[in-house]
Amino acid sequence: MTSQTFADLGVPAPLIDVLAAQGKNEPFPIQADTLPDTLAGRDVLGRGKTGSGKTLAFSLPLVARLAGTADRRRGRKPRALVLAPTRELANQIDEVIKPLAQAYGLITTTVYGGVNQKRQVDALNAGVDILVACPGRLEDLIGQGFANLGDVEITVLDEADHMADLGFLPGVTRLLSRTPADGQRLLFSATLDNGVDKLVKRFLRNEVLHSVDEAHSHVAAMTHHVFAPADADAKKELVQTLASGTARRILFMRTKHQAKKLAKALTAAGIPSVDLHGNLSQPQRDRNLAAFGDGRAKVLVATDVAARGVHVDGVELVVHVDPPVEHKAYLHRSGRTARAGTAGDVVTIMLPEQRRDTLDILRKAKISATPQPVTPTSPEVVALVGEVAPYVKPEPVVAQPQGGGRSQGANAQRKRAERAQGGQDAASAGGGRRRRGRGGNGQGAEASAAGHSPQGGRGQGQRSGAGRGQGAGGAQRAGAGAGRTQGAGRSASGTPTTGMVVGARNPRTNRRAQG
Repeated sequence: MTSQTFADLGVPAPLIDVLAAQGKNEPFPIQADTLPDTLAGRDVLGRGKTGSGKTLAFSLPLVARLAGTADRRRGRKPRALVLAPTRELANQIDEVIKPLAQAYGLITTTVYGGVNQKRQVDALNAGVDILVACPGRLEDLIGQGFANLGDVEITVLDEADHMADLGFLPGVTRLLSRTPADGQRLLFSATLDNGVDKLVKRFLRNEVLHSVDEAHSHVAAMTHHVFAPADADAKKELVQTLASGTARRILFMRTKHQAKKLAKALTAAGIPSVDLHGNLSQPQRDRNLAAFGDGRAKVLVATDVAARGVHVDGVELVVHVDPPVEHKAYLHRSGRTARAGTAGDVVTIMLPEQRRDTLDILRKAKISATPQPVTPTSPEVVALVGEVAPYVKPEPVVAQPQGGGRSQGANAQRKRAERAQGGQDAASAGGGRRRRGRGGNGQGAEASAAGHSPQGGRGQGQRSGAGRGQGAGGAQRAGAGAGRTQGAGRSASGTPTTGMVVGARNPRTNRRAQG
């Protein structure tokens, strides 16, 4: 920490009041280092570990510099742009900026994929001062004519190295090229590899480099543990024990399927848990993060989608249930705890066959931790769990409708039974219907009933009564004659179907009739 105050660094009084209301009275190192330059309008390259406080480091100058030239025109173009790699990070950046912007009447909005774009388009049409966006959706909206970056005065690129890892740099380059060349640009990245250095050279002018010294980093407040259960069954028990405490904890898995499975298993065991991974829609992600944030769920089971940018206060423990594949992922996962000066613990669970790879990852991450053989009752485990949370009875699981989306309500089932019974009665009276629609062997039911014999082994489309016979393709349409009385919910061969009711109704009516 530093003895300087935000006022000493030149932060305007209205913003200091907002920070004070949030209990933020002293800047963190990366804020103290960068604010004098960013408030003066200089381009800045900030390098800091995850959780070092860089979001506030760029949010304060962004709002302060726009505040002097407030614009209230409807439909105004954004004057500040923040690019983020993920939807979760975009939302969390907006949560930091919004109260600061409100102090000056500035409007913020977010733009990202995975949700309907109408709200985003409406917000842009109404006029926006600060736009927080993911590159893909922003490019889409620009292509449709809904967004324009021609008035952007300040551009922030957050977690540029993660952008590079996700393959977003070509899109980021195109977006930065659309902003005025004389605007201020702030770039924050943990590393300068994978093309990030090219962005720096192309878009930053006379930039000032600020890097948080590792000795002052919050990561020093992390305690790392490596637990080595005897086998997979012992690991399962260990994971449930580590998840059973009262404080928030995040468990990382390697696959989406395993994350979902573990969250369900923990919830069934009386430990309310939610999952976070790429298979969830944005509303589902938001609901799960909200449940974790407000305490309804104490455990978040996640894939690496949550390893960067997801910041929930009070996460005391991070567990690598599945060790990550490389050391950068280890550091970003672990960075969900011990944030902004608080302490936290990180546990890596290592099976015997994972020992070599896990120790190699820790070595590359410069983490010193000795593997410890443990059981769920080992003192090391008990100390990390702390107070065990009370058992929470799982909510009953509501059975999902089966049968291709058909309603399973009692009324719908009764109607289907009545239609099926009516179809059976009609089939008994129609005679010869079993061979309907068989193509090579069959004549249409109507033709058989009228006494026509097969010609050349193929239905010839002859008319009989009001019905129409079979074409060479083997498909048959029932007319107003006997063909219309086929039982609903069954195919021509008599097998159950989940599609539409055969008859004169249109598809919409048929689906409704099916329940």
